[in-house]
Amino acid sequence: MGLSFRAIHRTQSLHEQTYQALRTAILSGELAAGERLIETQLAEMLNVSRTPVREALCQLQRENLVTADPHHGLRVASLSIADAADLYDCRIALEQLSAAGASQNATEAQLKQLESIVSQAENNTSARSGELTNYQLLYADYQFHRLLAQCSSNSWLVTLLDQVFDKMILVRLRTIEYNPGVLEIRTEHRHIFQAVIEQNPVAAAQAMKEHLIASKARVIKEIQEIEQQITNNK
Repeated sequence: MGLSFRAIHRTQSLHEQTYQALRTAILSGELAAGERLIETQLAEMLNVSRTPVREALCQLQRENLVTADPHHGLRVASLSIADAADLYDCRIALEQLSAAGASQNATEAQLKQLESIVSQAENNTSARSGELTNYQLLYADYQFHRLLAQCSSNSWLVTLLDQVFDKMILVRLRTIEYNPGVLEIRTEHRHIFQAVIEQNPVAAAQAMKEHLIASKARVIKEIQEIEQQITNNK
């Protein structure tokens, strides 16, 4: 296990820096789903004592990004098909509010930012072409959906979705490693954006619902195929 982030510097709380470093490593895929987390190794890599590492792991466990294994060790969370389905159902319910709210409350500056994100994805036709890495493609998707929530002017909605988005990243990292095409953020995002810019909350909510239902089907199908491959290789 070799983490690319640098050893942290003592300019802020060691606990906070350690937590942010480990959280970033998990959500970027540097620490992979199911990977065992050993305090002594992590402390050495980050150039800190075991105490801030232990505190950070406890916080990440409360956020369900880290889970305990049967042997009382800790691992990066690995989400099941049922987890993925439940998370998508939450998104389908919440993000229709995002899209409808954005169509009514987005500022000109926010609309320009949304269009920039959509256009960037459209101009990069394939992660395999070397234009966007899998993680960059995933981050572009996250930016679009989170900005829509911010555009809704509903701060509680943003807070709720942030909790869901973190868990979704674990699911999406797993699938796009096998098939980058599972992440469709071009035509579907464009349809949502078009309804938002036309200030049509009904159409925006419907476009978001259709996008997430389609995404849910793609992701679950991909996880099933991955698990089948794993079973066949045993």
